[in-house]
Amino acid sequence: MNENAEKQSFMDRCREAVADFGLPRLIIAGFLLLLFILSPLVGADLPTQISNTINRFSWNAILVLAMVPMVHSGCGLNFGLPLGIISGLLGATLSVELGFTGGLSFFAAIVISTPFAIILGLFYGWLLNKIKGGEMMIATYVGFSSVSFMCMMWLLLPYHSPNMVWGLAGKGLRTTISLEGYYDKVLANFLQINIGNLSIPTGTILFFILIALGIWAFLHTKTGTAMTAVGSNPVFARAAGVNIDKMRMLSVVMSTWLAAVGILVYEQGFGFIQLYMAPFYMALPAVSAILIGGASVNKASIANVIIGTFLFQGIVTMTPTVMNNMIHMDMSEVIRIIVSNGMILYALTRKTERAK
Repeated sequence: MNENAEKQSFMDRCREAVADFGLPRLIIAGFLLLLFILSPLVGADLPTQISNTINRFSWNAILVLAMVPMVHSGCGLNFGLPLGIISGLLGATLSVELGFTGGLSFFAAIVISTPFAIILGLFYGWLLNKIKGGEMMIATYVGFSSVSFMCMMWLLLPYHSPNMVWGLAGKGLRTTISLEGYYDKVLANFLQINIGNLSIPTGTILFFILIALGIWAFLHTKTGTAMTAVGSNPVFARAAGVNIDKMRMLSVVMSTWLAAVGILVYEQGFGFIQLYMAPFYMALPAVSAILIGGASVNKASIANVIIGTFLFQGIVTMTPTVMNNMIHMDMSEVIRIIVSNGMILYALTRKTERAK
């Protein structure tokens, strides 16, 4: 009898664990594990694939983390992420223009991008406060329209650095700008661990942990608790004397600044700056990653960021490699587009279901 009771108790605990983690995430995690198992069987180098997944996680995690403040304040998912990314791109290009080099150029880019992020975040937050209830629609419009506006400005702004402007015209920034000699892999190479073909970007991971701990600590302060209260129950928060508009605006500024820092971390990993339409494609993967990690429109945590980013980037990284080795054809970009868009579609559909 006791043995049956123990078995039943074990099964109940397993069901609770599955329910807590979520069946969809369990399926995605199982599929990712299957890809890792298949990798050496189809001729792909497993340590290299693990390295690629960890690298992509570390480069994208802060962009996904940028979702957390706005979700906590009730502003919803930040489809206006390109606004923060543009702030980071302005910091990056001005850092190069002003002649900063090496690791110093990375920290100069953060410092320069901060006032842009604050100003744009204040405008963005003011707009969202005026349109309560339609935040995600407005955020999407602001994000996409800002990308279109900057497509013109990258051609018109008076940059002169020969490393960035078009050679023959002498004005207008190139689509892709190399970071060689600037902050190319400045974090990734810091304290990097290499074991055979396995490479761990310790510096980038530590930088993410530092930023994530800062956000976690803030959310546990009096101001952070007030921000969470605004998102959870605005009526109660107002009755408690919390300035709702102020908390919402603070969350938007934080999210915009995190996006600016996130794109700089992303760039140092890849080794180049991408302008013009590049920010257009950054918001949906970040939104999808945090949703896959277990967040919803009004609830998000650091754990959701870590789980979601790893699962999303792992699937997007591993699927093309395994498929290419199985069919012996180079269709990596086609497969990556199909898989990433499929993950985005799943995540947004799941969000809609939760929001009903």
